Amino acid sequence: MNGKSVLSCPDLKTRSFAWKEILLTGLSVFFVMIPFCAIFFILGKIVQKGIGTVTWSFLSQPPLEGMTAGGIFPCIFGTVAITLLMIAIALPLGIGAAVYLTEYAGQGLFFRITRAAVNNLAGVPSIIFGLFGVGFFILFVGRNLDHVLKTGLLFGQPCMLWAAATLAVLVLPVIIVSTEEALNAVPQSHRAASMALGATKWQTIREVVLPQARGGILTGAILAISRGAGETAPILFTGCAYFLPRLPVVKLFGAIPMINPFDQFMELSYHIFIMATQSMNAEKSLPIQYGTTLVLIALTFLLNLTAIIFRIHFRKKLGQVSLQ
Repeated sequence: MNGKSVLSCPDLKTRSFAWKEILLTGLSVFFVMIPFCAIFFILGKIVQKGIGTVTWSFLSQPPLEGMTAGGIFPCIFGTVAITLLMIAIALPLGIGAAVYLTEYAGQGLFFRITRAAVNNLAGVPSIIFGLFGVGFFILFVGRNLDHVLKTGLLFGQPCMLWAAATLAVLVLPVIIVSTEEALNAVPQSHRAASMALGATKWQTIREVVLPQARGGILTGAILAISRGAGETAPILFTGCAYFLPRLPVVKLFGAIPMINPFDQFMELSYHIFIMATQSMNAEKSLPIQYGTTLVLIALTFLLNLTAIIFRIHFRKKLGQVSLQ
């Protein structure tokens, strides 16, 4: 009897361990499926309600009749324009800050303060960035520029330039952190080999480190673009217009059309906000809301897909992706 009970103990422990593994696996799958089902339900409803609205005329015409008819082309143009201007401001600043923190700053007090500042900046609510943009860029920088340059009211008013600068501050932590991770992923032996061959530190960073980190840097930039394209609060007071069917374009030298950074603009996320909260006829504008939301989601998806494609391209170019 004693011999049989002793022999059966390992089987009981094995069965108990197997049941625990099955239970934990089931719970893990359940918790993963909750957000997946929520996202699938939301996207499914947006596609179902908005796919019938998205036509060529909807994408190519300006809004009409108090934004209850027509299209959203000025919103698409404004979103693309402010996103490009935002990344033109944020990308050099973010990459420069990441290079300094990774390659030059060391581990001293200044590094810790800067690291804490970047982390805290990532947790600031987006509406605070909007108020910061009004107070700093428009009222302080813009009004002082107008006073010094005697330009009247050119810089000291809401416009695309200040809205893009506000969004650039918002996405800086994303670019800095992703660039730092990409730079830290480059082996130290590559830096040592370059400097052993007589290259300076800056030549090593420019010719060895940055090319190898290009995929990660680009991914961070695209993710920053994706976030900036969907933000509403930072541009609420800094340049976005409620109804502006004309495009923010000016002709350079009277012939070359270019984006006017000192003009106001329409934007997709702000357009959705206005349609949902201030429309005179909510039922009539509901298909336009869903169609605009679908366009914004599709634009964000394309940006993320572009990041994945470019990451794979650069990794293959560096020989970091093995064919399986």
